[in-house]
Amino acid sequence: MPPTVSIITITYNAERFLERTIQSVLAYPTPELEYIIIDGGSTDGTLSIVRQYESGITQWISEPDGGLYDAMNKGLHRATGQYVWFMNAGDEVYDHQTLPRLLDEIRRTAADVYYSDALFVSDSGGRQSGSPVGLRSQVTPHSLPRHLTWRDMALGMKVCHQAFVVKRSIAPDYLTTNLSADLDWEIRCLKAATRIDYVPFLLCRYLLGGISVQQHRRSLIDRFRVLADHFGWVVTLLNHGQISWRAWQFKNGSQSPPTNTDTLTG
Repeated sequence: MPPTVSIITITYNAERFLERTIQSVLAYPTPELEYIIIDGGSTDGTLSIVRQYESGITQWISEPDGGLYDAMNKGLHRATGQYVWFMNAGDEVYDHQTLPRLLDEIRRTAADVYYSDALFVSDSGGRQSGSPVGLRSQVTPHSLPRHLTWRDMALGMKVCHQAFVVKRSIAPDYLTTNLSADLDWEIRCLKAATRIDYVPFLLCRYLLGGISVQQHRRSLIDRFRVLADHFGWVVTLLNHGQISWRAWQFKNGSQSPPTNTDTLTG
């Protein structure tokens, strides 16, 4: 039988962070998990770490690629699991109970999409887990709907990409030239989904940083393009006024951070 979940990790010169990711994925050994690592041709110690854990990795490749989202497409095309879940270098499955709890949810409801909040962590400077910063729904202006639809994305990405697990049969390829391709991907998955389930436990620890932070200006432009494609230019222009105002309020403390109404346990 094919595995239930394919976890895919994208790496490039990630020796500082990769081991924490691998250890978190392999914390619950089960034949229901397929683990795939797509490396972009690293020149540091990344591949030695991959080889160290090779017995727990279903397949891995190391070759040049066309960027992050090209690599993610490679992983998507190699996956054989019923569901796909991206956990990139530095990010972690929340704890050793997360995967069995997710598998229980899948057996119980067989939803098209599962999602949750994410714990943001900062770089600890080593191979250990990063230092907790807070839940995404509390340290950003993005509240987390309990009944998510694609229209909730009109004001931006409501769900952390690493806290979003989707049936492979409805998962499209990523745009490869847009820094907000993960937002576009989530929207398209949600549009294709019949059942979307919130899970009341954390799915991931998300390492702050990444390409969209490093190239912030272009990321904002690309986000606008994605939202305009899905919601139209007029609606997106109007919404960006609200997005800017909300971000200013949040940054200056005039709006209290949204809080979770459900108890989240890991």
